[in-house]
Amino acid sequence: MRDQLDVVPDAILAGRAADGDTAAFESLARRYGPHMRAAARRLTGSYADADDVVQEVLVQAWQQLDTLREPAAVKGWLLRLTGSRSIDLLRRRRNHASLTTADGEAPADTVSPGAGPETAAVASAGIDSLKAALSALPEEQRRCWILKEINGQSYEEIARTLNISPASVRGRLARARITLVREMEDWR
Repeated sequence: MRDQLDVVPDAILAGRAADGDTAAFESLARRYGPHMRAAARRLTGSYADADDVVQEVLVQAWQQLDTLREPAAVKGWLLRLTGSRSIDLLRRRRNHASLTTADGEAPADTVSPGAGPETAAVASAGIDSLKAALSALPEEQRRCWILKEINGQSYEEIARTLNISPASVRGRLARARITLVREMEDWR
């Protein structure tokens, strides 16, 4: 049955998984797990962290699959969840890095060498500003931007994931980039 499910379209697998079919969900996890791991690895910089992120996303996806509005877009949804979880992990790590030990020293394994408090504060503010700018984008633009810039998908892959034309992808990305450049002007 496993081999048979590997050729079933995403929409059918997602629908069956939302109804509790674990074999269908496992097929989706096998199909997109490597993509999720690669995306998480690019964001976190660590294979171990990427594996943790993928595991967390798969648990979350299993619990929330019935909320997916477009079952055919399950790949994009999983990759968006992966991006969000990766950013959350980086944020937790950054917050952990700002903690000090009882003697007032920063933990040796959490602070990058040569990075002073000013550099860390600027980087943190930049990330927070980008996150705010992204959250202000219309949903369809944000989805295209994340799939392109974070997950590295081509226009054609994004179009298939979102069930829109490549021309629509280009337009949404262009509008998203214009808005982000305007919103992030102070960080250039």
